[in-house]
Amino acid sequence: MTKQGVVVPVPAEAAVAVPPNSAPLFPYPPPRAAAPGAAVRKKYLQMGAGNGAGARPGGWVESMRASSPTHARAAAALAADVDEDRRAAWMVEHPSALSEFDQVVAASKGKQIVVFLDYDGTLSPIVDDPDAAYMSDTMRRAVRSVAKHFPTAIVSGRCRDKVFEFVKLAELYYAGSHGMDIKGPAKGSRHTRAAKAKGVLFQPASQFLPMIEQVHESLVEKTKSIPGAKVENNKFCVSVHFRCVDEKSWSALADMVKSVLKDYPKLKLTQGRMVFEVRPTIKWDKGKALEFLLESLGFADCADVLPVYIGDDRTDEDAFKVLRRRGQGVGILVSKHPKETSASYSLQEPAEASATSLSLSLSLSLESSRSLPGGRAVGVAGLPPPPSASAPPLARPALATLTHIPLSL
Repeated sequence: MTKQGVVVPVPAEAAVAVPPNSAPLFPYPPPRAAAPGAAVRKKYLQMGAGNGAGARPGGWVESMRASSPTHARAAAALAADVDEDRRAAWMVEHPSALSEFDQVVAASKGKQIVVFLDYDGTLSPIVDDPDAAYMSDTMRRAVRSVAKHFPTAIVSGRCRDKVFEFVKLAELYYAGSHGMDIKGPAKGSRHTRAAKAKGVLFQPASQFLPMIEQVHESLVEKTKSIPGAKVENNKFCVSVHFRCVDEKSWSALADMVKSVLKDYPKLKLTQGRMVFEVRPTIKWDKGKALEFLLESLGFADCADVLPVYIGDDRTDEDAFKVLRRRGQGVGILVSKHPKETSASYSLQEPAEASATSLSLSLSLSLESSRSLPGGRAVGVAGLPPPPSASAPPLARPALATLTHIPLSL
């Protein structure tokens, strides 16, 4: 089946009108050229083969530096002009989802939107203490508003229960541990096409729970001598945060983690933003979770579905790649700095996602008011109605499509 509906930015210098029924609507372009720092990331990926126990020690430290915001800012200060030029070029390839919102709206016409969101760095800011990564009330209202109209899922490396404690929205689907622990709302969703979407529960790595617990206990004990190190049990994976660790201790911390993994060949070591992650070696990631949820919702082989995924971490790239392979969907990367990505659009920070969500919710409220006697405005999910009725009209299917996009954005 030929997939349609992939949304990618249209270069400003070659903008053309797209006929309503053109196919494909917005085909994914070839993968982007490597962005600044790509060489370091590729070196890390090569070291990550297997469980990481035999990787070159210095290589891990280089990778840790590459994920450090401090070093990123220092590098930018040394070559400000060059970086600015690179960022401008990167933004041409990955324009702001806010400025190109009309393209996303146009692509959603006649399609069922399904929203997928990372948590840390997308719905909440990155903070030193992972236990304090709270989402704002404004963001929560925006997500709730979107979930009223579209199936919405949180896909995170965190423990599913922990993410739920942060979000506190029972109507969402939650995929914790990088998608290895998936659970849907007990009442299901009225927007699905499959009965099995009600109360969906999937845990493909259950057999790894005992060894994950053992590794967690070993790492907690071993890292006590490293000030600032924090070990987090995310049920099907273990995270070792080094955001608050002095750089002089990074090498020692990496050695400790690798020494523990030598006894667990069925586990692998990967790295995220200032965090080591110990995960099962099964072929499962956020991209697989996205596909599983689409299938559970009844949209596995549908041409009239538009998945929207927003994330900020390298683990979200697996989901962006799935969208490209399907030739279907919208991938949005949250990042202040240019980086190699398979996403089509970008946002700089969670605050932009929140602002976009609220703006879309207000637009939805305005559109809803047109169907009421006298044009009376009605707020959405506790949000105030738009300040005036002079805002530009939104393309159909405004009620469903527009609300869903905010979540993605």
